[in-house]
Amino acid sequence: MSDPDLDAAYALETPEDNRALYAAWAQTYDASFAKDMDYQLPRLVALVLAEVAQGVGPVLDVGAGTGLVAENMVMRGEVDALDISPDMLAVAASKGLYARTILGDLTGPLDLPDGHYGAVVSSGTFTHGHVGPGALDELLRVARSGAWFVLSVNAEHFEARGFAAKFAALEGRIDGLTHRQINIYGPDADAAHAGDLAHIVVFKKS
Repeated sequence: MSDPDLDAAYALETPEDNRALYAAWAQTYDASFAKDMDYQLPRLVALVLAEVAQGVGPVLDVGAGTGLVAENMVMRGEVDALDISPDMLAVAASKGLYARTILGDLTGPLDLPDGHYGAVVSSGTFTHGHVGPGALDELLRVARSGAWFVLSVNAEHFEARGFAAKFAALEGRIDGLTHRQINIYGPDADAAHAGDLAHIVVFKKS
């Protein structure tokens, strides 16, 4: 296993790879990555969620990691954290921001009821070495009709990994699809990734 860093995360290929990397990274992730890289994406995703879904819940934070989206939420209410890494979830739970933490693998079925959530949010999960567009069907299943989705998708993958095609194929199941391209990192990021971009995708379940 490579030392935990952004390049190692981008090189992940399997759920087992994810669990191993984030087990090694969980305790230092906030300081050694989020702070050092001026990681802006969770804050921006949380702000967009507040714009469109103020007061809507419960919220499912998908790929919650150490809880950076919840830390930046201006809305308060029932928020559940879902992640493949028990070690990252343990850090998230220690912050006291979530109603519950849920261990789950987005590449398969989730042990969650149909139509439960009023909003689904995700930052940094749909990216290199992580989860593809096939996971959207399962997330739609656990959301109720009218639920808001605010999801980040790495810009390099938006077309190349089939996200744009998947969103088009979901016509009739989702409404009001919009997306905006933003910088993942702030001005203090290292030069190798300073220009990395993501789409923040917003829609409602029909």
